[in-house]
Amino acid sequence: MWVRLPPSAHMIAVSDLKNGTTFFHSGKPYQVVKYEHIKLGRGGATVRITARNLESGGIEQKTFGSDAKVEEVNTFKKNFQFLYKDDRSCVFMDPKTFEQTEIPAKLLGDAVNFIKEGEIIGVLFWEDRPLSFELPPKVILKVIECDVGVKGDSATNIYKSAILENGMKIKVPLFINAGDLIKINTKNGEYVERVK
Repeated sequence: MWVRLPPSAHMIAVSDLKNGTTFFHSGKPYQVVKYEHIKLGRGGATVRITARNLESGGIEQKTFGSDAKVEEVNTFKKNFQFLYKDDRSCVFMDPKTFEQTEIPAKLLGDAVNFIKEGEIIGVLFWEDRPLSFELPPKVILKVIECDVGVKGDSATNIYKSAILENGMKIKVPLFINAGDLIKINTKNGEYVERVK
């Protein structure tokens, strides 16, 4: 059961929200997935937030006036080792105490595709409840399968399908081959560059 913060809770302007920020709205905890500031001609501006409901895992759209405020959810980060995932949850372990903690998979969404077993990652907690984890802006993954590239072809505007070590399917340039390490943008899941 989520407990609403007391009235003395810290308020944060919606214009200060950014990806990953957690906040309360209408008595429910949310985490920002996407933030858009929309200017409306002569009038004011609005802030459109795509947020994950931290109770249900569902994604919701919220629109606020640019001067609106929401209650901040005070979170803290602890480094945990990612052990494994199953259909229901992702399991992390505190490398100091060996205590394990689970985060329901529905709260993490596609972000779980970007972490590898054994990797140390910052897990965000609210009180004693794990909410999510912090992803780096880019990760390096190995290409497991893709069509054969054309030798000497360095065209960057023509793409082919590839399957990565985490099972993700993405588009990569023609010169990428199976076995290559590539950098992926974790915000949009797109190819950035080949890693030498």
